[in-house]
Amino acid sequence: MIPGPNLVQHPGRCPASPAGRLPSLWRRLRTTVRVVREQPDWAAFAGSGWPDRIMAEAVTDRFHAKQGRSIGRWTLEASGRTLTVYLKRHYKLPFWPGVWATLFPGRAWSPGLEEWDHLEWVRSQGIPAPRAVAAGQFVGPGCRLQGFLAVEELTDMLPIHQAVPLAHATLPADQFLTWKRGLTAEMARLAREFHRRNAFHKDLYFCHFYIPEALCREVPDGWANRVFVIDLHRLGRHRLGAAWFLVKDLAQLLYSSAVAGVTARDRVRFWKLYRRGWPGRPPGAWLRGLIRLKWKLYRRHNARRPSLPPARSDA
Repeated sequence: MIPGPNLVQHPGRCPASPAGRLPSLWRRLRTTVRVVREQPDWAAFAGSGWPDRIMAEAVTDRFHAKQGRSIGRWTLEASGRTLTVYLKRHYKLPFWPGVWATLFPGRAWSPGLEEWDHLEWVRSQGIPAPRAVAAGQFVGPGCRLQGFLAVEELTDMLPIHQAVPLAHATLPADQFLTWKRGLTAEMARLAREFHRRNAFHKDLYFCHFYIPEALCREVPDGWANRVFVIDLHRLGRHRLGAAWFLVKDLAQLLYSSAVAGVTARDRVRFWKLYRRGWPGRPPGAWLRGLIRLKWKLYRRHNARRPSLPPARSDA
């Protein structure tokens, strides 16, 4: 990577270069401009000069790579403290985002910076989500574009598609029923909080909701702020076509609910709770038919992919 000027963006601050202004377009074509956002504690863990190394750091724990991108678990230590993050890196991004990033380098054109913005917005709305601790994009030379995002790990937490079967196997039947009703109400609330703001996850599967593993062994007093939403890189806000994205989100949730312990009655309860809490007029009941139609399309499509588990028949 060719070192270049940094446009450092701390949370809530505007970008600034060392000279107090953006490098010229000619310079951006010849060198690398780095747009970096970081939380105040990040540099203590990552060390000085970390933007020079971030794309080449050896991250091997739970590492996965494909199609010019990778993700891995990275544990850092500083002053007796430990910070564990998932580091997402994009080494080769499409041509046109690189063009726009060259012309307007202070904006988020890489998936990492976009997800940082999404996480910050979701958390500002009171929706529990992981903390983004650092993100950046590297623009140039030419129209080359790379980027990264470091997200703090949700330690000792499980995705819902693992948590529900575990609670089903652990708790007595009457306690599990109470447990499941509380979780259903909270998931309905979170989905509604997104959708009433015309915000859509676009990957609203069970595996993108997390709860503390300890809650799988007891019935909590309440579920507020105990269910976290992850993987917000596709989040979008839409007024036009909002009904379509709502149908897609809820059909994804319906499809992924095919896990041990979830019944058709639970899905009906979710729909009632989702509609009941809307401020003003709730989404029309006619959407339920479209959601089921989209769910059937998901089942038909994924049935052709043997690597995925078949959907249960009691949906």
